[in-house]
Amino acid sequence: MGYLGCRKFVFFQVFLVVFAVPTCRGLTDVRDVYAISSLYAALGNPPLAGWLPVGGDPCGLAWQGVQCVNANITAIILNGLNLGGELSADLGSFPSIMQIDLGNNHIGGSIPTILPATIRILSLSNNQLSGNILDGISLLGQLTDMLLDNNHLTGVIPDAFQQLTGLTTLNLSGNMLSGQLPSSMGNLSSLTKLYLQDNQLSGMLDVLEDLPLIDLNIENNLFSGPVPDKLNSVPNFRKDGNPFNTSILPSPPVSSPSPSPSSSKAYPPELPPVQQSTGPTLQQFPQTGSTKGTTKTSKSISWIAIAGVLVIIVLTLGLCLLLSRCCKRRQVAEKTGKQHEAHAYSGPRANYKDDHSLQKPTYQAEKATKESVMRQAMTSVESKQDKDVNNKNAFPKQEGHRIDMTRTDSSVTDSSVMNSSILPPPPPPFPLLPSERIIADPILPLITPSGRTMNSVKKFSIASLQQYTESFSQENLMGRGLLGTVYKAELPNGKLLAVKKLDTAAAGHQSDQEFIELVYNIAKLQHANIIQLVGYCMEHSQRMLVYEYCENGTLYESLHLDDLIHKRLSWNTRIHMALQAARALEYLHEVCQPPVVHQNFKSANILLDNRLSVYVSDSGLAPLLSSNSMAQLQGCGYGGPELELGTYTYHSDVYSFGVVMLELLTGRKSYDRSRPRGEQFLVRWAIPRLHDIDALSRMVDPSLNGAYPSKSLSRFADIISLCIQPEPEFRPPMSEIVQNLLHMVQRDS
Repeated sequence: MGYLGCRKFVFFQVFLVVFAVPTCRGLTDVRDVYAISSLYAALGNPPLAGWLPVGGDPCGLAWQGVQCVNANITAIILNGLNLGGELSADLGSFPSIMQIDLGNNHIGGSIPTILPATIRILSLSNNQLSGNILDGISLLGQLTDMLLDNNHLTGVIPDAFQQLTGLTTLNLSGNMLSGQLPSSMGNLSSLTKLYLQDNQLSGMLDVLEDLPLIDLNIENNLFSGPVPDKLNSVPNFRKDGNPFNTSILPSPPVSSPSPSPSSSKAYPPELPPVQQSTGPTLQQFPQTGSTKGTTKTSKSISWIAIAGVLVIIVLTLGLCLLLSRCCKRRQVAEKTGKQHEAHAYSGPRANYKDDHSLQKPTYQAEKATKESVMRQAMTSVESKQDKDVNNKNAFPKQEGHRIDMTRTDSSVTDSSVMNSSILPPPPPPFPLLPSERIIADPILPLITPSGRTMNSVKKFSIASLQQYTESFSQENLMGRGLLGTVYKAELPNGKLLAVKKLDTAAAGHQSDQEFIELVYNIAKLQHANIIQLVGYCMEHSQRMLVYEYCENGTLYESLHLDDLIHKRLSWNTRIHMALQAARALEYLHEVCQPPVVHQNFKSANILLDNRLSVYVSDSGLAPLLSSNSMAQLQGCGYGGPELELGTYTYHSDVYSFGVVMLELLTGRKSYDRSRPRGEQFLVRWAIPRLHDIDALSRMVDPSLNGAYPSKSLSRFADIISLCIQPEPEFRPPMSEIVQNLLHMVQRDS
């Protein structure tokens, strides 16, 4: 007995070392330590800061992505960290956790049968999970958000939503789910957002009609039967790509119904049409008694008679209107001697050179117009106010703080943009001042904002830039645009740079200190897809910015001028380009503090290196843009409708991004005067075609020769349709666009 008692004592000591010591040394509940250790092992022990394979103190020490309240783990947020492995079967062992966010990784396997009963937010989007949805979903009574989109989940949605009355968001899109919607979904009394698109779900939608939905997406499924009237009042209802029957009541649905021969034309799920508007969807036919299956023959005859009378009246009125117009045209022709020809634009022709007509429009710059000179005396007070605003705000603020700019005369602005096919002669080289006729760089003091340093940004002298650009020779001219002229510069060591010489109209209103503040803010923009600022020059009232050089010019040149690079733009390459440009805007809008609105986003401001990687230029230069820059942006096809009101927000950048995606899709210019009048503006021409599958296929750049997946094409068009919606508030944030494009890349790879 003494020997056995000794062994028990030893085992007791081992138990204390394994389980009791962590709680003595740290703050974390031993149950949380056990659960998170199991999760770490299941994920393959990835390199996460502070994480330990065994034991440790997640709440007492800084474990990456772990949040605690007192001694308990309340949240694990490891989104987008390239994690692999699987989910731990002991995930349900967390006693108090409320949020698990492991989205945008590469986690495989199945979802554990048991999850923590305290969970409120479960986000596993964009992974590689397979199998069925949660079997124990009925036990998650506190769940408010469940995001399982873009995985490989199969089977039917379980009929286990009776207790989830607090669920507000449910996203099951982008999986391989089938079968009908369970009746228990009708108990989700708090559900406002439901996303079921891109599955194989079937049956009818009656179970959803009493839910308080404000956002419902069921596109690209196999739903049939009439759409309930209540769902048509959902503010954001998307339903394309389903074989709905809005005229007759179908027979009782089976497990896998097929479209009825008498149903309206259905788009195949593999290539769904694109829906532009996210507002309420109108029914195709007015609902009459026939939709209830109780219409009698006599009522049908009376309705047909009424419809016939209405058709006759409409035809008669239309014929009268047509005859009246013909008479008016003849009268005008007799008076003028020629038929009147409608022109979209009129007014004096300014000699403004559109960015798209350049051979190398690398960096955009502004060219002063005659109008600005004529109004200079009248706007001295406004210029002083603008100067004060620029002192306070180096960058535009985020949503809710719109940028109001004074509009100029549309007849001057539009005509100057739309009628600029002839290139003006290049400007003479910048004249050398006596003080510039030197070879070596002088040692110049660096003016910096108070309390700040710019060690990574070099100050160049005018003399050195004269030397590097061969006195700003015509041979080194790369392009000109809204803010000035860009030249190629070659350093003595052979390194190439791009020098943007700002026009006086763009930077002349800024003091030296204000310009340094602008340079400092641009230098802070550090992103893999934003062109890096190397240095600046500020001498003799001249302002220049020096950037890294990109060998393959701009995306505009690659699509519309350079046939050799154009042939290299495969479908996958174009998707990657769109993704990289989207990441740059996402960084400006949602990472930078304060947020940065680009305000001049276009294909001519997207630079390409020798590997066709994307670098967005002109970021942070919005304070230099003049009041008529919005009209110029809209005139070349990149501006949203809200620019007509003189407002510009980050939603406007999203619109411009959608136009660039259209250029990638079609190979066409955003505005092309050489095309027929109805095809000159790319967005106006493309919008009706994005809804038609056959027309969408004919829109694709012919140089691709059909080498693209049809489903990928449809998804690409879906994103474009969201970006170029006329209502700014309905355009998605760039982070959502990035995720959609990333999902396309993962599926196509």
